[in-house]
Amino acid sequence: MKRYFLYTVILLALCSCTYDLLEKTIFIPDENDGNLPAYTEWGYNSFGAEYERWYFFATYDIVPCKVVYQDGILNFTLCGCIGPTFSFWSNINKINLTFSFPTSTIKDFRDLMILHKKEIDLTDSSCEVVMTIDSQKEVLSVLSGRLNFKRAQLLRLDDKENRVILSGIFNLQFLDEDMPVSISNGRFDLGIKDVFNIDE
Repeated sequence: MKRYFLYTVILLALCSCTYDLLEKTIFIPDENDGNLPAYTEWGYNSFGAEYERWYFFATYDIVPCKVVYQDGILNFTLCGCIGPTFSFWSNINKINLTFSFPTSTIKDFRDLMILHKKEIDLTDSSCEVVMTIDSQKEVLSVLSGRLNFKRAQLLRLDDKENRVILSGIFNLQFLDEDMPVSISNGRFDLGIKDVFNIDE
């Protein structure tokens, strides 16, 4: 009986650790550039990209992604910081990059499976990219760009659907005061369990 109780306690502790890990940002450095996360498909709640000569990346203290659906448009927002290196991110600019594009109705995380292998041309007139730096919003004049959802996976825990893992790549070139700016080598690996449907 004592042994059964011990196994139950260990199992509960392992489950608790699993749930905790799913909420955290896990940074696995890319083998070619240690300031970028490696491309993964494990739901590490991480993203990163080169922003000119700096980096745009997820941090440990900001929820890395928000998903909002309204009026036929999905707003996929990466929330993080800009800095010279991944290890230097405190007290620097917080930045949100929102990709908005039309989709069929998204009511909860399960509906995000429609993004599997979906590629968005960010120059399309139906799309919009908005950058928010320290609460200052700007609709970007996109010159070129792609948002590629390479994989969408439905994750089950304890036989219950828990979240969708969205993994993919992105790049973007836009005008800032008539000068071209590049965000390149972008990659993301995000576990999404909350979708905000404003229409409901």
